[in-house]
Parts: sequence; C-alpha cells; structure tokens
Amino acid sequence: MDKAISHKHAIATPAKAVVYRTPDERAAEGRAIRDSVSRPSQAGWKAPKHRRDPVEILGESNEGRLPSLIPIRFGRMAASPFAFYRGAAAVMAADLATTPTSGLRVQACGDAHLMNFGGFATPERNIIFDINDLDETLPAPYEWDLKRLAASVVIAAQHLELPYSDTVRITTDLVREYRERIHDYASMRALDVWYDRIDLQKYEDRSGDPDIVAAARKRMAHRIEVERRKTVPDHLYPKLVAEEGAQPKIKDEPPLIFHPTEEVAPGLQSGYEDAIAGYRESLPEHVRVLFDRFQLVDLAIKVVGVGSVGTMCGVGLFMASDNDPLFLQVKEAKASVLEPYAGASLYPNHGQRVIAGQRMMQTASDVFLGWTRGQNGRDFYIRQLRDMKMSVIIEDLDTDMLRQYARMCAHALARAHARSGDPAMIAGYIGSGQTFDDAITEFATEYSLQNRRDYREFIQAIREGRIQATMES
Repeated sequence: MDKAISHKHAIATPAKAVVYRTPDERAAEGRAIRDSVSRPSQAGWKAPKHRRDPVEILGESNEGRLPSLIPIRFGRMAASPFAFYRGAAAVMAADLATTPTSGLRVQACGDAHLMNFGGFATPERNIIFDINDLDETLPAPYEWDLKRLAASVVIAAQHLELPYSDTVRITTDLVREYRERIHDYASMRALDVWYDRIDLQKYEDRSGDPDIVAAARKRMAHRIEVERRKTVPDHLYPKLVAEEGAQPKIKDEPPLIFHPTEEVAPGLQSGYEDAIAGYRESLPEHVRVLFDRFQLVDLAIKVVGVGSVGTMCGVGLFMASDNDPLFLQVKEAKASVLEPYAGASLYPNHGQRVIAGQRMMQTASDVFLGWTRGQNGRDFYIRQLRDMKMSVIIEDLDTDMLRQYARMCAHALARAHARSGDPAMIAGYIGSGQTFDDAITEFATEYSLQNRRDYREFIQAIREGRIQATMES
C-alpha cells in the first residue's frame, strides 16, 4: 500500500488537543506535500503488472448476496460500459489503492459516480442537491472520490457518443469546479462551510451560459413538481400496496419485489421485533416519539440500483392509521469496498458506518435515518423509501447539460470533503492553476479505457458461461 495512505490525516479519531494553525499555515503544509507526491504524478493510468482479474473481484463481491438475484445484478452491469462502471466500485477501489495519494483524508463517498448524486427533500421540505448514495463511505484519500467522479463523466460522455474534445472539456471543467470550490471553502468560516447547501430551486452555475442555466432551472422546477406528486402517500401507496385481505400488503412483482421466507429473513415470525427495537434505539429521542406512532404492517424484498442488487434490500410498510402510511427502505450495509485499502471502519455496525458518513457529508439527512442488525448478523441502515429523491437520466443529457450537471456534482463533492477534511490543506496541495485539473483529467480519460477493457472481459465471461447474467426487458 502507498505510504501516503496512512492515518496521519485520518478523520474521526479520538479527541485530542488541537494546535491552532492559521489557514495559510495549513495551506503551506498542503503545498509541502507536493515535494513527495507531485500533482503531475496523479495523471494517467497504467495497470499494475499483477493487477487482479476484475471478474474475480466482482465474484468476491457477491459473497453474502441472495444467489437468485446475482444474475440480475450482472445483467444490469452488462447493459453498457457505464452500467458496468456503476457496479464495479470494488474493482476501481483496488486500482485506486495503487495510485499516488497526497495522504489528505476526508470522509470519502467511496462510490462517487454521476448517478450517486441528486436531489432530495430536507426535513424542512427544501430541495437540495447532494451525494445521495453513501453505502461505501469511509475515511480515505480525497483524490479517490474525485478520480472516480471524473472517470464517470468521461464514461458517461462516451456512452452519449459526445466528441472527444467535448469530453475532455467537460471533465476538466468538473475538476476545475472542485478546485475552485475547495479554495472557496478554505477561506470560509467553519460554521459557514457546515451550513452551506446547494438549493436546487435557487441554484445558479456561476460560469454557465445564462440561457442554458435558465432552461435547466425551468426543467428542474418541472421535475421537482413531478416528484412532489410522486412522493405523497396518495400516489405511492396504491402503486406499492394491495388491500385484498385483512390488512394492507405490499404487492409482489417478482423477481424485483417479493416477500422473503423465514430462511432468507430470520425474524419474519416475530415481525422483526428485535431488529425494529434496535433501529428505534438508533434514532434520536425526538424522532422515536414520531416513529412510535407507526406499526409495521408488511415487509418485502425490493431490488434497487446496480451495485446493491443481491444484497438484502427491502421496503417496510408502517401505518399510523388507515390513511397514514410510512414506507421505510431497508438496505443491507456490507463492508466498504475501500476497507481493504483505507482501513477498517471505526463502527461496530456497517449500517452505523453508512449513517455516520451520511451525517458528516450531507447537508441534511432523512429524519428516519437509523441502523440495526438482523438475526442473521447482517447490518442494515434505514431511511424513507423516497422523499422527493431525484436522479439524473444520463440518456437525456447533451453536452451542455452534462457539463452543468458534472459541475454540480463537483460542487457537492467539494462541500462534502470540506466538512470532514481540511479544505485549506487540500487547496494548498492542488494549487490555483491547471496542473491538477489536467492531471485528474488525464487519469479519468485513461481509466475510461481500462473500464472498457474490463467490460469486454466481463461480457466475455458471460458468453463463456463463467458467470450468469439475466437481461431485463
């Protein structure tokens, strides 16, 4: 492992005396790191001589997943190189661990690609833009998140068949946005960094074309209104629930929604009493008062995403009265893909790890965010099924829209890193010129070729029958 990947700049460490250093002094420390890890050294990608087989890594990542759902996971990954990239976080984590790092650690997302950002509602019912999937979160070098995000932009641009020149321009622009935002956060007061948020209804791209920004805001206003309607119980309840028996029941739509057996989900007979009690204890006391108004009525497995397919993900229907439902999403939390390379989590429960990371990185988190452990020893975190959660549809983007969306993601990532890391040291290291921008862009461009090679190997393994994949219609 690279010596720079140490716990020297680890976060979430036990409390200790802090020696005050000015932002300028911390920035100077960041600049000094360039002597041992230059910014140009971050550029490019060359596979190590003994690089592990990506298909083998993906196979290992299936450990503990429901066997019947693994072919669906691989089928979704087989759809395109971009879909493969979304499901191959473990492959890239192994690769990133071989690259030079500054040693500057943050609470990392661990899977910072374009589709893991989006809009959602705060408890105050404002709509913000932020990282919205933190299953892999763990303290780690900040570059890992930025490199994964930048590579996802290149791969998305290739998926859209954009010209190479546009792809490079969009990716460079993303890195520049991250750099400039980090410099902004480095000069802000700590509380102002913590309170900063990206309000979707007021967002303005400071360097975007006014006409493009205006059109984007108009589309966003329409999308927000659509999601408001989708989120209300009167819309969601009839889509997911049937009222044919004595009590409401979630509709089965196998293989994507189905009711588990006692073998698959121990605790079924008791109504998951112990797991719910554990979840309740993880909630703040004032939220427990609200949660106690609801009672579990039904729970079903619900397949979601790409990388999460096969893990124990479900949806629970809770009712406070006949016309007062609450849908909670239950997601299994396994060890982060970064753990073999960045160190083990400090938390005894991986659901707790995910939630601690969310609360550190997100401006606002779901009021029902909590964690628990099942009778089978699996760790889970829980949140509302959807609370105006909005994700981009990559196929709908053109060059200008992808550029603006990528900049929003870079802004959100910089804000998240500034909350947990030292933005002055990061800003000092990356500097104010284009050296760092060009290096990360070069890495992202070359790594997209590695992703395409890995995708071809993956497809070949499917054709040869070494792995099974189910293509969905």
